[in-house]
Amino acid sequence: MTVGSRAMELSVGLSANAAVTWGFDYLLYPLVIYQYGALTGGLVMTLASFLVCLGSFKFYDWSKRDWLGIEAVKSLKAGGESRWARLAAWMLNKSEPVAAVFLSIKFDPFITTLYLRKGSYDGLSARDWRIFLFSLVLGNAYWIAATFMGLTLVDWVLKQLGWGGLY
Repeated sequence: MTVGSRAMELSVGLSANAAVTWGFDYLLYPLVIYQYGALTGGLVMTLASFLVCLGSFKFYDWSKRDWLGIEAVKSLKAGGESRWARLAAWMLNKSEPVAAVFLSIKFDPFITTLYLRKGSYDGLSARDWRIFLFSLVLGNAYWIAATFMGLTLVDWVLKQLGWGGLY
């Protein structure tokens, strides 16, 4: 594969993943949490996250291509000059459980599991399933709380401005 075609593959893969993730996290998630509340909406979105990530695994393994540049994500272990890069490197090098927590909050369960799995393109082992389910629960709990707090803040600001609020 040429450098240009590899760059195109990464560009398309990362852009598609970013678009799906952005739409899921910043449009669909708040809408469902707003509509159904943190508990019911959170359960619905956790199930949706499970299905989207599982579909992503199936496609990733079927394609047998690193269209996400997971190796680039793994390079975070090397660190860098910024405080963020050094913190990320420290967390990724500390231990697998610390890395799993860090990645679960920063990325979705799909990316977290891909980063931590031992094999490539050969499905999910029992260990991978444990990582995936841990990341699914932790990441969604974090995102449910963040989304609910964000909606609550917007509601409070709207009420302070006399515009009625969200609820």
